[in-house]
Amino acid sequence: MIRVDAVWLAIEPLDMRAGIDSALARVVKVFGAAHPHTAYLFANRRFSRMKVLVHDGIGFWLAARRLHQGHFVWPAPGAQAQVNLSRPQLDALVLGLPWNRIGEGGIISVV
Repeated sequence: MIRVDAVWLAIEPLDMRAGIDSALARVVKVFGAAHPHTAYLFANRRFSRMKVLVHDGIGFWLAARRLHQGHFVWPAPGAQAQVNLSRPQLDALVLGLPWNRIGEGGIISVV
């Protein structure tokens, strides 16, 4: 339905009360620009909620996801401010699975 060619994950937490304008401002701050057909993912401090801002080439979509148990696997704040995800990694992340163990083609490379 919405074409997404690239997925970027922001490491620093986002206030989940943020709307499209606040999320877009964070995208520009962290990634430099909002590119068409790109999804930008943010989590709250507890990593139990996630927001996804997608630029579809015409406008923006903002979606939210909450886990009822557990938390999303999210990199610890540190040296990197952003991480590029593959489609299999995104699929694992939204399910709450350890996406960082999945390599290209869905191959698990780290145990």
